Amino acid sequence: MRIILIGAPGSGKGTQAESIRQKYPIAHISTGDILRANVKADTELGRNAKGYMESGKLVPDSVIVAMVESRLTEPDCKEGFLLDGFPRTRPQAEALDSILEKLSISLDAVVQLDVDDEIVVQRLTTRRVCKSCGEIYNTVFKPAKVEGVCDKCGGDVIQRNDDKESVIRNRLTVFHEQTAPLIDYYRSKDILVSVDAAGGKDVVLKLLEKMKGAGK
Repeated sequence: MRIILIGAPGSGKGTQAESIRQKYPIAHISTGDILRANVKADTELGRNAKGYMESGKLVPDSVIVAMVESRLTEPDCKEGFLLDGFPRTRPQAEALDSILEKLSISLDAVVQLDVDDEIVVQRLTTRRVCKSCGEIYNTVFKPAKVEGVCDKCGGDVIQRNDDKESVIRNRLTVFHEQTAPLIDYYRSKDILVSVDAAGGKDVVLKLLEKMKGAGK
């Protein structure tokens, strides 16, 4: 099983990916994880990316694409993979096509997580994170027992800057501007499917099992 998840920040890509991985032994690949792993391992690509990151610049597509290509050749990808957060733009999608062709790999599906922007804003503005252990809370659905104090480690529970409404709305604007051409690109290849991201934590898993049962 080889799939791509496309969705706005807060659409639940991580939750859906975890549900899929509990059922299928496939690699969950996110560009954020790849960047951190390469920087930590002090690879040539990691050193290159670190230079951009430390100067506050975006890591160029060429570096990200090279990291993804390297990651797709690792042993745990033989059983399949789930790409999360890549590609983000049409040029990245075209670069991925070239990589997959070189590796003789074909995609099974590109799944778009469809969610209303206002739901995303509500989800993320109510999210809180422990500064010490990273435990995630929600002021509506999962509040800390003591406001501002982590249930697990007693650390400070805070709202991250990128979970503030103005930042979220800006991220959503960027997402829609970058991703609309990407969605059209995969739709033209007849491998794009859309699901209601508010339909539960295993909505993508159910879709994939349905497709598998239909022999797609």
